[in-house]
Amino acid sequence: MQAPSNAINTVEAIYGLDVGADLDSPLSSGALSKLRWRSRRGMLENDLFIERFFNKYAEILTVRQANGLNALMDLSDNQLLDLHLGRKPLADVRPELDTPDIRAVLDLLKEKQ
Repeated sequence: MQAPSNAINTVEAIYGLDVGADLDSPLSSGALSKLRWRSRRGMLENDLFIERFFNKYAEILTVRQANGLNALMDLSDNQLLDLHLGRKPLADVRPELDTPDIRAVLDLLKEKQ
């Protein structure tokens, strides 16, 4: 079920951060922990991509990047895997998510070790 279009669906709102906070500030450890939990998936392949992302970027993850990842977690497992594998572009999967910030996070998710 999708949230209403006027709902605030950002890391700040979900995890109780200061809504006026600088988007490029580091994510707090509490917010990071909650985002990790939210990012758990039902498909092993997605979990592997996401775990690699957190292993590499957890220490330097910004609020902006967390917002992007949070938005991607609204996708189904199949949609997310299609994006990881490059089978479909973000614009085809969910056009409203095709923004520079979310594309940047998707690029980080797709990076090889």
